[in-house]
Amino acid sequence: MYRTHTCNDLTTKEIGQQVTLSGWVHRRRDHGGIIFIDLRDRYGLTQIVFDPEFDQAALEVADKVRPEYVLKVTGEVRKRLEGQDNANMATGQVEVYINEIDILNDAKTPPFEIDQDKPVNEELRLKYRYLDLRKDRMKNNIVLRHKVIKEIRDAMDKESFVEIETPILIKGTPEGSREYLVPSRLYPGKFYVLPQSPQQLKQMLMIAGYDRYFQIARCFRDEDQRGDRQPEFTQLDIEMSFVEEKDVMAVNEKLLIDLTKKFMPDKKIQNEPFPVITWQEAMETYGSDKPDIRFEMKIVDVTDIVKNSGFSVFSNAVKEGGVVKALRVEGGGKFTRKEIDDLTELARIHGAKGLAYFLYEEDDSVRSPLTKFMSEEEIKGITEKTGAKAGDCVFFGADQFNTACEALGQVRLACGDKFNLRDPNVFAFLWVHEFPMFERDQATGGLGAMHHPFTRPMDEDIDLLETAPEKARSIAYDVVLNGNEIGGGSMRIHEQKLQQKIFNILKITPEDAEIRFGHMLEAFSYGAPPHGGIAWGLDRLIMIFAGEPNIREVIAFPKDQKAKDLTLGAPSVMPEKDVAEANVQIINAEKEDKRDVFTELKELLDKGGIKYTLLEHKAVKTSEEAAKVRGTDLKQGARALIFSTDKGYVQSVCSAAKEVDEKKVAALIGARNIQLASPKQVKAVTGCEIGCVPPFGNLFGLQVIIDQSLAENDEIAFNAGRHDRSIKMKFKDYSKVIGTDTKDISK
Repeated sequence: MYRTHTCNDLTTKEIGQQVTLSGWVHRRRDHGGIIFIDLRDRYGLTQIVFDPEFDQAALEVADKVRPEYVLKVTGEVRKRLEGQDNANMATGQVEVYINEIDILNDAKTPPFEIDQDKPVNEELRLKYRYLDLRKDRMKNNIVLRHKVIKEIRDAMDKESFVEIETPILIKGTPEGSREYLVPSRLYPGKFYVLPQSPQQLKQMLMIAGYDRYFQIARCFRDEDQRGDRQPEFTQLDIEMSFVEEKDVMAVNEKLLIDLTKKFMPDKKIQNEPFPVITWQEAMETYGSDKPDIRFEMKIVDVTDIVKNSGFSVFSNAVKEGGVVKALRVEGGGKFTRKEIDDLTELARIHGAKGLAYFLYEEDDSVRSPLTKFMSEEEIKGITEKTGAKAGDCVFFGADQFNTACEALGQVRLACGDKFNLRDPNVFAFLWVHEFPMFERDQATGGLGAMHHPFTRPMDEDIDLLETAPEKARSIAYDVVLNGNEIGGGSMRIHEQKLQQKIFNILKITPEDAEIRFGHMLEAFSYGAPPHGGIAWGLDRLIMIFAGEPNIREVIAFPKDQKAKDLTLGAPSVMPEKDVAEANVQIINAEKEDKRDVFTELKELLDKGGIKYTLLEHKAVKTSEEAAKVRGTDLKQGARALIFSTDKGYVQSVCSAAKEVDEKKVAALIGARNIQLASPKQVKAVTGCEIGCVPPFGNLFGLQVIIDQSLAENDEIAFNAGRHDRSIKMKFKDYSKVIGTDTKDISK
């Protein structure tokens, strides 16, 4: 028998009993010839004692024991001496005097301390995840995850839902994120894909008559990693037939309330039932489609008041079809110049050209550079519309609707933090619905589905599909918690004709629709019921419950920021025989430690049909040397830096004549900690040495942030993975390949 009790069981009731425990050495202390060990299993800790007066032989064995050794011990439970109880341990009133000890296994010195919660490099933690999982923090997160999922299953069963597993190997129907391909051994040249979600399968289950389906579903997306993304993740997937939007909301709302009250009893739910607002209202009022409503601070529209203003920033924005929004910050009249500058930089990072403001003095006068351009009537109108009073500040955003709203939305959140308005003890849920049916692709100008192509338009907007599809709204809804989207869903199209109409708007031809979705269209012809559903990001919800900064902390074996499994070493090279049997031919494979970034970059540009000039020159180490050998201005150089943050690695790119402001980068990605990656980290992340990393973070699975200073050049130049090779190309072509807007991140 390895144990009669776990290391969390013993109390004063067991005093005098002989017990057997097994576990790991958590801490070891030698006090003058008496050895004390805290023995640990997943249930807790028990203090065991090796006393020469109790058993000399056991003490001699214990003298060899070190942290993380695995022991089996037997001994007598005794009351701790007066005043030596440990209130932090469930077994803190007793200890076990040992007369038998077996060392079941020894252990090397761990690469980090298990018994203390000290900061550890994440790469090290993920490489030795089996050790990291021994720590209380991770153990508590994994157990919380288990309990939440079990509670969900029990609750869904009580509501007559049936859990149905859907296949992991399915047909590729490319829409949305990039899919993982799985080659078929039996059918050469054909592939399965791993599902991005069970979307089509759960709709088929509705057609099959299973009117209340759910699944704890594994999903896969081959996309760049961030704090709340993983290549494989877990959804609570729900679909219901013969329901309306309100029915789906009701089931989910009840479940979220029950989970919160059970697992977060110290949190106050701000509103029951959850508020329901439209996407338009969310953007206009909070500057976000996932607003944090724990505090009131709201955005108002002052476009009509300032449309003819002498302040050209306002009037020109309106003339160009934009809007002017205002945000009153109560108590903001005391902001310092630096605080206003910091908020201005935040607005610029999120697309604004600047941040105008009014400061209201104690005598109700307004202090602002704007007032000399504005009439008293306009100033009075703004004051009345915002409700501003002495001691307040009003910030303005003037731009196209989304940019003006989103920039002020970020300022709102920053001010909420500055005045401690985002109460961590409050859970503020809400529903956001009536999303636009489509969104316009800035690169192509075409319309794409904002949710997915099976989302149902609102009945009153169906006629708009013929005349003005960009104005159509969908029956789609997101559930939001404290500014985090934790779930999203919609009512689905169940009629062939309406589905085909949506495909036409999305420029999906009948032939392409048949290839990609023929199975769905065929299924619709056999009596599809009205249906709708939702999917929660379970990892994200548990992350919030656990108070963690990213979802990797609530997943037992997550991938890192480059989609690698550092514990097992995946992805890995496979034997040639296995690769051949899978009908796969590997072209240009390179060993990871000899990654040819230069060739990868050329292939990326060549495949995109991008024109560029290749320069061969002596090896250079600095931007100044590079500009000289290239014959270009220093400002044309693209300075690419890798930062290590608590959100993962990120690449910033600016003109070589500028310096990157780390604080701006951190603010943009929501990171609390940021520092330049070390040369070793840069090599591990990119395969390049410091000074020759190309500004194409998408080659390395990194989020890329481009400073607007680089966009001031018609042509840019950069080292291309080697110190002796450079590439010159048009900035507009670079922007097309990298696929992201410029931000203000330089000093």
